[in-house]
Amino acid sequence: MASDSSFDVVSQFDRQEMVNAIDQTRREVETRYDLKSTGSEIELGKDTIELHSASEFTLTAVRELLLTKVARRGLSHKVLEFGKVEPAAKGTVRQTVKLRQGIEQDLARQIVKLVRDSQPKLKAQIQGDAVRVSGASKDQLQAAMKVLKDQDYPVPLQFTNYR
Repeated sequence: MASDSSFDVVSQFDRQEMVNAIDQTRREVETRYDLKSTGSEIELGKDTIELHSASEFTLTAVRELLLTKVARRGLSHKVLEFGKVEPAAKGTVRQTVKLRQGIEQDLARQIVKLVRDSQPKLKAQIQGDAVRVSGASKDQLQAAMKVLKDQDYPVPLQFTNYR
């Protein structure tokens, strides 16, 4: 078994790139003519982003701006899970955006089943919020990567620790 190769399937994002995208969005909101005096704010928390604005219309513009900046920084829009638009104080609105990181157990089970169905000689195991796929053939591992890339999951998948 020492000759087995493996890789991990994870769902992560670069936090510093997210901070940069939010800073760029904040700067553009402060300088853009149509958004300058709307009182729009963006706050980054540990695993959430808070969007505040004067109306739903300007909140939508800020959200689209954020999506653009996130894409330019090389991050997937799938890491952002937009919540409901809620009324806030003084007639303003707010929206909470959750930052997705890690693979949930149900999705991990789907990935394990897909790998086992497509490549029966490979072994797939759930390890916390990641899935480890191992096998003797690197060609089979690469075929499993291709199968996983072709699926459309609600979170972006990365392949790490390929050995």
